[in-house]
Amino acid sequence: MRRLVPLLAAIAIVAAACSGSSEAAIPTLPGLDAVDTGPTDAESAPDFTVATYEGDTFSLSAHLADDGRPVFLNLWASWCFPCREEMPTIDAAAARHPGVKFIGVAVQDSRAEAEAFAAEIQVAYTLGFDDDNVVDDGYRPLGLPASYIISENGLILERIFGLVTDELLDQKLSLWFGG
Repeated sequence: MRRLVPLLAAIAIVAAACSGSSEAAIPTLPGLDAVDTGPTDAESAPDFTVATYEGDTFSLSAHLADDGRPVFLNLWASWCFPCREEMPTIDAAAARHPGVKFIGVAVQDSRAEAEAFAAEIQVAYTLGFDDDNVVDDGYRPLGLPASYIISENGLILERIFGLVTDELLDQKLSLWFGG
């Protein structure tokens, strides 16, 4: 019985963290596959504006109003090993799916570390930094990496938590937006 009490306490802490009652995000473990949450009742994607590494800004609402393409939003951090692993995969998917705007936003990270990693990884899709935690607070990822498929109307169509693969990205983007 003495061994059971600490185990139950640990399970309760993990359950509370996963239920959203904790403010801290739970990082994923290296090698953990993505958790596909499947389609949910669409809800409006929280608007955000971030500085990009190219020296511009990206605003979700301005993009949807001006460009109109749906968005694949990926939340990442330089310290997140699965994030580092999946960014080339996302870059390749962005090249295969030009009808979707891909943006990666560094959250829960120092700007210096995120910028150093962005310079190292050299992806072609847009990267930004969540300077004021607006993206992290608005999207409240369960852990990193976290990705969101957002319609051209600004609705979250799907959430994907964990490492994405080429196959998963192609399947989801084809499902929502065609070939």
